[in-house]
Amino acid sequence: MGNNVAEVIENQKQQEAVPSTKKSGSSIWFGLIIILIILSLAGAGFLLYQQLRDKQQDLGGEISKDTQHVIELTKQISGYQEQLVAIQSQLANLTSEVNNRDTQYERRLNEISSLHTERLDTTSDNLKNSIQRLQRQLGKTRGDWLVADAEYLLSVANRRLHLMGDVRTTIEALKAADHRLRESGDTAGFKIRSQIAKEITAVKQVQVADVVGIYSTLEMLEESVDKLKLFLPYSGKEQSKADVAEKESASSDINDALDDALIEIEGIVTIRRLDRAVNSIITPEQMIFIKEQLSTKLAIVKLALVQHDDALYQVAIKDVLQWLSDNFIKDATYKNYVLELNRLKAIQIRSNFPDISRSLKMLRDIAKLRLEADKAMQPATSAEQK
Repeated sequence: MGNNVAEVIENQKQQEAVPSTKKSGSSIWFGLIIILIILSLAGAGFLLYQQLRDKQQDLGGEISKDTQHVIELTKQISGYQEQLVAIQSQLANLTSEVNNRDTQYERRLNEISSLHTERLDTTSDNLKNSIQRLQRQLGKTRGDWLVADAEYLLSVANRRLHLMGDVRTTIEALKAADHRLRESGDTAGFKIRSQIAKEITAVKQVQVADVVGIYSTLEMLEESVDKLKLFLPYSGKEQSKADVAEKESASSDINDALDDALIEIEGIVTIRRLDRAVNSIITPEQMIFIKEQLSTKLAIVKLALVQHDDALYQVAIKDVLQWLSDNFIKDATYKNYVLELNRLKAIQIRSNFPDISRSLKMLRDIAKLRLEADKAMQPATSAEQK
C-alpha cells in the first residue's frame, strides 16, 4: 500500500509537469487508480477480517477443548477424592481393628499372667509347706517317730476291722501301737494306752465266723450237685440216622424178644409218685444248664463269704434254696443238702464290730493331752519345791 501511494504522488508530480492539454486524460487514469487502490484496500481488509475471524474461531475451539479437559480433570480429581475418603475410612477401620486386637491380646496376656502368678504362688506355698513339713520331720525325736508309728498302726487296725473283718490282725495292730507308745515315754500316751487296752478287750469278745470251714462246706456242696435228681424227666442221648435205620430194620426181629423182656421186667420197674404234676420233658442241655446254675449260685455264696458281705451271703443262700425247691426232687439227698444250707444260713459271717476309733482320735490330738499332762505335773513339782 505504501508503494501505491508513492506511485500516486509521483504521477501527480508528473501530471503537474505535463502540459495542461493532457490533464483530462490523466485525471481519468488517476480516478481508476484510486478505485483500484480502494478495491485493493477493501480486499486486504476483508482478508485481514477473515484471518482474524479464523483465528478467533480457532481460539474458541481451543478454549472449549481446554474447558472440557478442565471438566474431565475436575471429575478425575473428585474421583480421587472419593477414593481417598474410602481409603481413609478403611484405614480408620483397620486402626480400630488393630486397637481391638491389641486390647484383646493385652487382656489375654493379663489373664495368662495372673493365672501363672496364681500357679506360682500356689506352687511356692506348697513348696514352703513341704519344706516346713520336712523340717518338722527332720527335727523330730525318736519319741515323735514312735508316736507317728503308733498313729499309723491304729489307722491300720480300724481299716482291717471295719473293711475286712480281720479281728486277728486288728488285735495285733492295737498291741503294736500300745508297744510304740510305751517305748516313746510320752506322758500324754498314758490315756491313749488305757483306751487301746479297752479296745483290745472289746475286739477279743467278737465272735468270728469260721470262714475257712464254711468255704470248705460250700465246696463240698458244689461237688455234690451231680448227686441231686431233677424233678422234670429228661430224654437220653439223641440217636443218629444210621442207628434209627438199623433199629427199624431190626425191629421186626426183636418185637418178640421185647414182649418177653417186658414180662420179665414188670417186677423190677417201680413207679415214682411226685407231689406235683409233670408238664414237660426237658432236654439234656436244659438238665446241664439247671445244674450249672446251681453251681453258679453256690459260687456267689462263696464270693460273699470271702468279701464278708453278710447281706449278699444271706440273699445268695436263699436263692440257692429256692432253685433247689423249684428244680430237684425232695429225696434224702435233697433233704441233707437243704439241711446243710440252712445251717450255713444261720451263721452270721460279719459281726457287729466295736468302735475302736477313739484311741486314734486321742492320738491325733496328743498336743492337747500333753498340755493337760504338763498342767497336772506343775502342782506336784511346786509341792516338792516347798
